[in-house]
Amino acid sequence: MTSRIPRDSRLRLVRPRPLAAAPAAIEQRRVRRPAPRPPEGTPAPAELAGMARSVLAAAARVARWADRALGPGGDSATADGKATLSDATARRAADALGLTADQVRVDWDTARLAGLIEVHGDSARPGWRLRAWDRDDSAVLRGWVALCDAWSLACPEPEDYEPAAVAEVVTAMPQVLSFLQLSAGPVPVSQLLDLLEQRVTELRTERCEVDYGPRPEAPDAPAVAPEPRPAPAADAPLQPLLDWALRALASVGALTYGDGQATLTPLGSWAVWVKLEQICVAAQSPAGNIEQGAEDMLRGCARLRPAAARAEYRAWLAARPVGSAVTELIAAARGEDALLRGLAFEALRVVGAPAEPEVRAALDEPALRPYALLWLAEHDGADPEDAHEVLTREEATWLWVDTAAAVADHGEAPLLLRHLETAVQPTVPALLTEVRAVGHPRTVQVLVALAAAHPDPAFAKAVRRAAFQVHKGG
Repeated sequence: MTSRIPRDSRLRLVRPRPLAAAPAAIEQRRVRRPAPRPPEGTPAPAELAGMARSVLAAAARVARWADRALGPGGDSATADGKATLSDATARRAADALGLTADQVRVDWDTARLAGLIEVHGDSARPGWRLRAWDRDDSAVLRGWVALCDAWSLACPEPEDYEPAAVAEVVTAMPQVLSFLQLSAGPVPVSQLLDLLEQRVTELRTERCEVDYGPRPEAPDAPAVAPEPRPAPAADAPLQPLLDWALRALASVGALTYGDGQATLTPLGSWAVWVKLEQICVAAQSPAGNIEQGAEDMLRGCARLRPAAARAEYRAWLAARPVGSAVTELIAAARGEDALLRGLAFEALRVVGAPAEPEVRAALDEPALRPYALLWLAEHDGADPEDAHEVLTREEATWLWVDTAAAVADHGEAPLLLRHLETAVQPTVPALLTEVRAVGHPRTVQVLVALAAAHPDPAFAKAVRRAAFQVHKGG
């Protein structure tokens, strides 16, 4: 019997598919929830993007100047390696743009917060949002939302306030913004102050923990009066902190503030609605993903389409501090399930720049290195279709085996056969040789699954032989 596929047949080369393609191919039919509509009167996305471009116009101007003047081989952008613009660079930009050095610094910080500039050490480079600035409304809106999320960095906070008090106000402001959004019009600052005080009181009550359990004491120990508890972090009035928060939000274009009242702008109202909708969608999902840990959340998203999964990631991230969320996702990626590893890095793509330090640290872990390299390449502006070029041949092979393990565990035979076509090796023998050499812990299981799925007996025999040799340590 002759084989339908020659033993040394060349594999048809295609671009590697992202791991998100695996769950898409095995998803079950779901009842689709109608797309939510924003509140009546919300401008169209193109109009909102125009507003965002207007708010960020000065920041984009400085970012473009930095792209031209601070490219590879140019002068250093920062003085301390911490994104602080050096005096010399600020003066150069001011002279070139007809601004003062202080204005340049403000616009520089805004550009960084919006993702238009990325600083690495003492060098700066344009963010991917700047590349897409004129053609991608969604990129512009995401940049403005990133700036809005960082409103507390936009203006210096009042002096003589404990950091804990400032943190309480920052934590309470989403409720204040939600009230403004529901009011759909001007709200007196006095009313917002009452709401802020109530929310801060709730936060302090939730944080208060009193130990009512028995305390061991020495038999003859003298009675000691309990030490007085320290006073709450902010017995001082909250009015100055509310004024600071409203001014900072006004500076990023989320609201208008004056004459004793505040009103959300169309951009601000839309941003609040989007965040509330994301949380509500996740809370109403069958798996209740918003309340789950990272691993369970990723499993709950495994059978969603990529766009629906990204919405779940955003809602999950919105409900917890970014730092702890990134740590959870990296921990989930370290597990044995290759599917969760790929999905964890898809969720980290939604996180964006705040995840970069931990993703960069993951380069030292062999199991995470290929995923981290792809993440960093895309974060630095590489086209997702070309990002795989940053991988060495060995790293690409390791990633191919890891993805095959995810498909074998969660997919079906046709998908595993299609994955075979994405191998970087030009021939079957070359693929088997390099797969055996790469040392992936799931190599045997992947080869066995591939042999069972392939219709060609000669191919299956060669793959089974390779699996046996790996199993025996050959």
